[in-house]
Amino acid sequence: MKKIIFPVIATAAITSIATALGTQYFSGSDSVFSGDKDRSVPVHYVSNGMAAATQPVDFSPAAEEAVKSVVHIKTLSEGRTVRARDPFDIFGMYGFREYKMPDQVGSGSGVIISEDGYIITNNHVIAGASKVQVTFNDRNTEIAQVIGTDPSTDLAVLKIDAKNLHYMEIGNSDEVKLGQWVLAVGYPLNLDATVTAGIVSAKGRALGINQRQSTSAIESFIQTDAAVNPGNSGGPLVNTAGLLIGINSAIASPTGSYAGYSYAIPSNIVEKVARDIIKHGKVQRGYLGVALADLNDEGAEQLGINKNDFRNIKGVYVNSVEPESGAAEAGLKKGDFITAINGTTIENVPQLQGVVARYHPGDKISVTYQRDGKSFTRQVELKSNFGNKILDDKQTRFELAGATFRNLTAEEQKKYNVEGGGVIVEKIGKGSFASVNIREGFIIVTVNDKRIRNVAEFNQQLQQSPDGIQLGGVYAGRNGMYYYGMNSIQTESIK
Repeated sequence: MKKIIFPVIATAAITSIATALGTQYFSGSDSVFSGDKDRSVPVHYVSNGMAAATQPVDFSPAAEEAVKSVVHIKTLSEGRTVRARDPFDIFGMYGFREYKMPDQVGSGSGVIISEDGYIITNNHVIAGASKVQVTFNDRNTEIAQVIGTDPSTDLAVLKIDAKNLHYMEIGNSDEVKLGQWVLAVGYPLNLDATVTAGIVSAKGRALGINQRQSTSAIESFIQTDAAVNPGNSGGPLVNTAGLLIGINSAIASPTGSYAGYSYAIPSNIVEKVARDIIKHGKVQRGYLGVALADLNDEGAEQLGINKNDFRNIKGVYVNSVEPESGAAEAGLKKGDFITAINGTTIENVPQLQGVVARYHPGDKISVTYQRDGKSFTRQVELKSNFGNKILDDKQTRFELAGATFRNLTAEEQKKYNVEGGGVIVEKIGKGSFASVNIREGFIIVTVNDKRIRNVAEFNQQLQQSPDGIQLGGVYAGRNGMYYYGMNSIQTESIK
């Protein structure tokens, strides 16, 4: 028996010693004892040093607060009365006849920004509306007054007579980061208040969509993948803290409904526009006085800029500088590259427009630019697109293209039954207005279907539509509205 057991024990012992020595040899370790205090065990966490996963974001507090400040907007645009010849009256025997166009209705969203009833929405939501109705989350309905609009940024401010409303605080859109979670809140497709979530997928986007309503369009959208549909326009884009960081304005879609990307106006632009409209009735926007371009390698080569030099330049190309503008007075020239505004790095034209749009005529900003490989910084005093520093609300008369215009007096408003003001044509010269047969005494109340109350608003609308306008108004003693279209007009500043 012993003869059998001894070889088995010996074999097991030899195998154990061989295994230990083999492990030592192949592992490169000097010790095979886990209890050796001078040696560390080669064990690693499976995360390989990466931070532990964060907890999921809870959207419910921000969503519950946001819906209390968001309103459903419904608009009614009354069909206008037009005068035209009967198309079947070939010989013109019956002259002009009056026709009533059908009424139009629309809808969108808005966000309350003050406890006393100021509401922000998109200009395109209320454009041309004769009546604006807002419905709150608690089903209460009020008629709102349009305080002012800004087609350049597609924003409008409404006002209702109320107190102690639940309103949304405005955040800083400059702090928005790529990948950040956001909520889109509104009344899409005429549904009740709806909240969707997504992330910020891009900043400083331009679509060209605001050019449909303004020749001086400003676009620097926040792009997200939060679902936005027709009816969401004018509603807020909210961060997880419940702060307003944008106003939802557009979607990229081949069908007209949500297809992946939505676009919001940054809150820093929204706040400036709203403040101006509430205080002045219109936006007072400062201009650099430069024409800009985002260049690529091909464009740089056409301008004679070395590709290697161009790739080392960040910023936007100055294509031209307007004489007597703030940029010209500060010494900027064609061929410069603007790289920063007030220390904020500029990477594209929409971003620059968005930054400058926050300032007023008369404000001074710091502009950093490159010229011939060297960097310069200058203080630029912004001016308005009228050439002066501050728009004057006290003007009552101005001249344009050979014609003279003035505000309607209070007595004339009552006499001609024109509520809210208007502009009367005092004199017609030999310019553009004479060519379309406008007669003296014509009372202008709309420009491109936008209500105007005085010469300042009239001139402002003309400045925003230099390539074509439609004037709407009335003549004393005649029924119905009269409309005159003009393809182009040479505008002037108020005198």
